[in-house]
Amino acid sequence: MTKTKPLLGFWGLWNISFGFFGIQVGFALQGANVSRIFQTLGAPVDDLAILWIAGPVTGLLVQPLIGHYSDRTWGRLGRRRPYFLAGAILSTLALVAMPNAGVLWIAAGLLWVLDASINVSMEPFRAFVGDMLDERQRTRGYAFQTIFIGAGAVLASTAPWFLTRVVGLSNVAAPGEIPITVRYAFYLGAAMLLFTVLWTVLTSREYSPDEMAAFDNTPRQTVPHASAAPSVRQGAIWAVTGAVIVAGVALLGLDKPLYILGFGLLAFGSAQIVNRWRLAANADRLLNHILSDLNAMPPTMRRLAVIQFLSWFAMFILFIYATPVVAAYQFGATDPATQAYNDGADWVGLLFGVYNGVAALWAFAIPAIAARIGALRLHAINLVAGGLGFASVALIRDPHLLLLSMVGVGMAWSSILTVPYSILCGSLPSTKLGVYMGLFNIFIVLPQLVVSTVMGSLARHLYPHAQGTAFLIAGAFMAAAAVASLRLERDPVARAAA
Repeated sequence: MTKTKPLLGFWGLWNISFGFFGIQVGFALQGANVSRIFQTLGAPVDDLAILWIAGPVTGLLVQPLIGHYSDRTWGRLGRRRPYFLAGAILSTLALVAMPNAGVLWIAAGLLWVLDASINVSMEPFRAFVGDMLDERQRTRGYAFQTIFIGAGAVLASTAPWFLTRVVGLSNVAAPGEIPITVRYAFYLGAAMLLFTVLWTVLTSREYSPDEMAAFDNTPRQTVPHASAAPSVRQGAIWAVTGAVIVAGVALLGLDKPLYILGFGLLAFGSAQIVNRWRLAANADRLLNHILSDLNAMPPTMRRLAVIQFLSWFAMFILFIYATPVVAAYQFGATDPATQAYNDGADWVGLLFGVYNGVAALWAFAIPAIAARIGALRLHAINLVAGGLGFASVALIRDPHLLLLSMVGVGMAWSSILTVPYSILCGSLPSTKLGVYMGLFNIFIVLPQLVVSTVMGSLARHLYPHAQGTAFLIAGAFMAAAAVASLRLERDPVARAAA
């Protein structure tokens, strides 16, 4: 007989999610300030997207690997907690180093280190909530996690603004130097990240493999079979598509960042072909497991992946372009060394704090509203609100009115961090929760990869003097995600999991 997991009280929910507060502090510092750091060190606005390539590439590689191994780990610290701790230590060091880089290529390299380290900690946290909570508490558990995400992001995003307006530190530095407010914000974030992750590591006790097996009657999966792998034809299609993109860049003189997308598709298709051949020969390797699991995703997960792709495409536009667009549109400045530009950059930090604060508050209401109207219907409403918020950024010229825009963005962000994970967790076997959470996050990093390689080219050729157009594109993607969410309501597994 399958046992049910005991329900956790307030402090139990607090302990298993508190580490995400610090992780989000680091993630939000990165999101709100890295474009500012890059531009201060000499990067033109058209190059920001490609410099941000670290995020999608490290997420694409790290998260499935960490998910796969965390499913199979057990030691003194448990199953997921060793990864929390290792990632937190590396993230702390990267946060301290980032604002002291001094040279653009060093800052770009540190972004790779920081993003990879945050991914090492972040990915197991999603599976950790699924491990620790009964299905009756999953929506509440992910909402609790969203509250900490929002609170951490508010602290991080508003820190430079607070240090300037309240503490009285200068937000302007000599050309090529990072303002002291940004440096102090990163130091504060490093301390908070390490402290909160240590809190979760030391106050939580994970269920043993035998206990997890008693909670789940899903058969354990071991060696994948060739039938679970993509066909050679599928792999060839991806590989040929990538080769065509690479050839197009070389022959037609297209933007070089598209090489990354082309070579990425070529490598993915080639890996699928190799995986098929190895499985036919009964090979049992890490690549075999991950690619076969990717191909064998449950139908509900595939539909959720489309929603995630569309909504995260919009969010990554915000992360990359908020600072240059707000500085140019609402503050009339494009030079990072000017007071007006840095005032605009500080205002972006405040805007990020507002949308994350809204997300944290809205997360309190999501479980109750979802129970009344349905989680997927609520998700669609939130995504529409986010789409309107994004589109308005390109149309508004008063920076104070952008606070209203961020209310819609915050509602969408709260839902993005809660609803899909609650539904996904209820539709997956516990023995594969880590790897499938990691694979699910591919559909977060893939849109980041597309934005990083394509949006710069679009900006240069289609709207070189209207960077705010990117926010209209973001609004359209949010609206498409809302439509996909309503269509998922027809899925009986999704409705049951919600």
